[in-house]
Amino acid sequence: MAAQSSLPPLPETIHHLSFNQDYTCFAAGLNYGFRVFTTDPFRPTYREPNFRGRVGIVAMLFRSNHFCLVGSGTEPKLSPKMVKIWETRRDYSSRCLGELWLRSEVKNVKFRRDRLIVVFLQKVQVYNCSDLKLLHQIETALNTKGLCEISQTSSLMVLVCPGLQNGQIRVETFGSKRTKFITAHESCIACMTLTQDGRFLATASTKGTLIRVFNTLDGSLLQEVRRGAEKAEIYNLAFSSNAQWLAVSSDKGTVHVFGIKVVSGLSAPTSGNDRSHVASEPNRSNGSAISSFSFLKGVLPKYFSSERSVAQFRLPQGSKCLVGFGHQKNTIVIIGMNGSFYRCEFDPLFGGEMNQLEFLNFLNPEENLRRNALFSS
Repeated sequence: MAAQSSLPPLPETIHHLSFNQDYTCFAAGLNYGFRVFTTDPFRPTYREPNFRGRVGIVAMLFRSNHFCLVGSGTEPKLSPKMVKIWETRRDYSSRCLGELWLRSEVKNVKFRRDRLIVVFLQKVQVYNCSDLKLLHQIETALNTKGLCEISQTSSLMVLVCPGLQNGQIRVETFGSKRTKFITAHESCIACMTLTQDGRFLATASTKGTLIRVFNTLDGSLLQEVRRGAEKAEIYNLAFSSNAQWLAVSSDKGTVHVFGIKVVSGLSAPTSGNDRSHVASEPNRSNGSAISSFSFLKGVLPKYFSSERSVAQFRLPQGSKCLVGFGHQKNTIVIIGMNGSFYRCEFDPLFGGEMNQLEFLNFLNPEENLRRNALFSS
């Protein structure tokens, strides 16, 4: 998709940010339409000129020209109770392929090639993409954040969402008619993510101190890592493509990367040509940092024996941001609701503070030009 130079300046207010399924792109819902950017290299690739209104939710299907849009306005066509399937073209023409008029406000949407998932305050609905026919409906606990994740690469779709009890996750495997409930935390679920094939699930609670990794096939707990000792709001969780790493962003202003291990007999899912496996035991090469007090496990409080992050990157505290993994090995991408874009590299052997490779403001290209000019001089 080619950039268009004659469009007016980008509105300053971002209402929604989301990565696509493999973190190669992200989309921003704005006051007037939405924009799409690639992450590596960073490049503005598309600005929607025909959606005349505020976009409250935008979901992208990999690097295709198909999107799910939910409005955030008072007009019927911009209602938060309507989902649009949107198709864009290189010549900047675009069209609505289908609409869902719903009775309740939409909290989130998830998209794959064959299914559209719409999340409401206390239910999740699954639709067939080809004709927008309702296929399934799932009741959930109160879900103000619209938490829901789906697998992308497996033929049998795995869907995870809150169960009917606080701290409970429902795992639904469509095609096999298998439902499993996982008691993930004592307090309410605040964030979750799946590997692309749906085999592994990571969750965090509203307390935000511990992140747990589960096997979705049997519900077993595979690993527990610690973000910190103080309560925090977790903004998002992200697995790397080979499930070797897990990234976490929170309101504490630090992005953490954890090494993920899998119990004996299981291996991490693969993506593309990446056939590497996760080590079955923690070591420096997979980044599992264990407290030096681990020999006192069971005597000292759990904090001292928890696995700690391998690498960290510090942002201004309170900056609301999402994190994903970059195309280059051992890199992460961070996007913020204030328009910030970071690309960082972490050391998988020695960990520590990440190296910042790139920083810019995707809301203000002129500011980036000035910054680059000052740097080069």
